[in-house]
Amino acid sequence: MKHLLSIEALSAQDITDMVNLGVELKKHRNQTPKVLDGQVWALIFNKSSTRTRVSFEVGIRELGGDVIFLSGADSQIGRGEPVKDTARVLGRMVHGAVIRTYAQSDVEEFAEFSKLPTINALTDEEHPCQILADLQLMKERLGGWKGKKVCFLGDGDCNVAKSWMWAAARLGFELTIGAPKEFQPPQTFMDKLGVDNVKLFDDPSQAVDGADVVYTDVWVSMGKEEESAGRIQTMQPYQINPGLMQHAAPGAIVMHCLPAYRGKEITAEVLEEHAEVIFSEAENRLHAQKAVILWMLGHTSLLG
Repeated sequence: MKHLLSIEALSAQDITDMVNLGVELKKHRNQTPKVLDGQVWALIFNKSSTRTRVSFEVGIRELGGDVIFLSGADSQIGRGEPVKDTARVLGRMVHGAVIRTYAQSDVEEFAEFSKLPTINALTDEEHPCQILADLQLMKERLGGWKGKKVCFLGDGDCNVAKSWMWAAARLGFELTIGAPKEFQPPQTFMDKLGVDNVKLFDDPSQAVDGADVVYTDVWVSMGKEEESAGRIQTMQPYQINPGLMQHAAPGAIVMHCLPAYRGKEITAEVLEEHAEVIFSEAENRLHAQKAVILWMLGHTSLLG
């Protein structure tokens, strides 16, 4: 049984298969195979969501299935029931699970005890679905990632940045992380990553230099709200603005996993200039989620 628990756990072929399938599904949305006909999937979300929830609900229905949504307040997990107990119950009732929560270990434990195909829809460690949608956007707009440079600016130790680093490790493209020293991943993580095509910079212009993709995320992730004032002040030099974009490659695209806070991690001017790309990136969440599910069920194309 396949799961999507992290980018780290995937091979280059796995990633490429899902991205290619996402591209295919987007081109032929009206041909989505009803592989989930008669199935009910559970969405278990302990963190708020717009794009992730909508894309999975629509995607599962387009694949022929039905969805039951459980927030932390709706389930006994919110009252302290062990994840493995909830998993063993749902494993007898539903056909798959999509989990958005805090601890990576919770998603892994759920997959182990539920015996269901399980998708990590975001944890504090990784956001694999987002990166698959982002890579799909790179394939559509830049022809792929081979020979390209991606620059991530802001909190270099957040879940999105870590998933980008694992993607670079698996696929071999150049990735720079532009972040204050205190918001860079620890050396233990870099040692585990074990590659030389991912580099850390505390100088944002040096990080952006020659980048084909300039990427950012919110500076205050869910669960970090008490650090808001300090984070915003420290990361101000890493804002994507017209001046910083002058260091990027000609024709560089800007990406943002949203929601965007104009005037903080990105200026309104830059966001609106690149809005078509950014909202196409958001649209890709739908096609990427469907591709993940098809891949988990053994499909690598609409015909396979």
